Amino acid sequence: MERTIYNDEQKLFAQGFKDFVAKEVTPNNAKWEKQQMVSLDSWLKFGEAGYLCMQVDEQYGGLGIKDFKYNAVITEELSRSGCAGPAVGYSLHSDIVCPYIEHYATEEAKKKYLPKMVSGEMIGAIAMTEPGAGSDLQNIKTSAIDKGDHYIVNGSKTFITNGYLSNIVVVAVKTDPSKGAKGTSLVIITSDMKGFSKGKPFEKIGLHAQDTCELFFENVKVPKENLLGKEGDGFKYMMTELSQERLLVAISAIGAAENTLEKTIQYTKERIAFGKPIAELQNTRFKLAEMATEVTIGRVFADKCLELHAEKKLDQSTASMAKSWLTDLQNKVADECLQLHGGYGYMWEYQVARSWADARVQRIYAGTNEIMKELIARTILK
Repeated sequence: MERTIYNDEQKLFAQGFKDFVAKEVTPNNAKWEKQQMVSLDSWLKFGEAGYLCMQVDEQYGGLGIKDFKYNAVITEELSRSGCAGPAVGYSLHSDIVCPYIEHYATEEAKKKYLPKMVSGEMIGAIAMTEPGAGSDLQNIKTSAIDKGDHYIVNGSKTFITNGYLSNIVVVAVKTDPSKGAKGTSLVIITSDMKGFSKGKPFEKIGLHAQDTCELFFENVKVPKENLLGKEGDGFKYMMTELSQERLLVAISAIGAAENTLEKTIQYTKERIAFGKPIAELQNTRFKLAEMATEVTIGRVFADKCLELHAEKKLDQSTASMAKSWLTDLQNKVADECLQLHGGYGYMWEYQVARSWADARVQRIYAGTNEIMKELIARTILK
């Protein structure tokens, strides 16, 4: 089915970025998987090419590209490359962490941090999840005690994407525990602040090229100018920005599903069993037909959500539907395609094995799919 979401200029941009990925990302992915993170040099190459935080205004070093479809191209093409680890890290930096600073930081903080995020000199992370809270962001325990011109932050965060490489982190803290969600604030903490430390990168089932770790804060002195927006409005800001995060996960999910299916179709044409390609077996043909139909449906839905978001019309419920359904589809496709590869599908050297392992976490982060269903239910039952 022909896609109409991108104009000619965006299609040219997509091809240029696809070529960049083929040169700078795909050949290095296996090495990055072994070292559990991408290289610092790759971040600088992304920045030099203009592929980080493109939406940032020119006065802060960005390109000032406000059409989110360009950002979506980057997430989509990275996912379609099969390099899920780098895809998660770069997209989170540009499209999840950076907007918090763009939208809520003081002018002083914007001038200080945004240019280095654009260049790749500073790598961003967002620290919401805690060991005892999980998806329950209202009950975080990391505290920020007001000391006049600064806060003293104590606590810990876990499962932090880009955590080990990060040197700028948006941290959700409690400035007034008695107020529940209304006592939550967001602050910027940088790696040079005394008392901020990191755990070793986790050994995960998938996303081996993406660094994930714990972050620890022990009496970290955070200047008041590093407060994002108003004190106590942090939970509101998180809920506002999460729609874009969930859309990004959905876009990456459908891109990965398309890539996995394409690779599997090719494999079934080449793999011989019982004297003929397995693509000629009825079970294979029916499985591929079913997946092709569902992936096409998923692509249409993803593109519609992207169109709505570009027009600032995507609501939280629809974003939750996209995140939930498309990540479920991604996992289903990865599992079916692995099965069609037989024993070879279980070998790490085959792309389908990576796709299967990388897909699983998509149903967990950015809010579990169970949380997504609860958010959808609240909308349809109100």
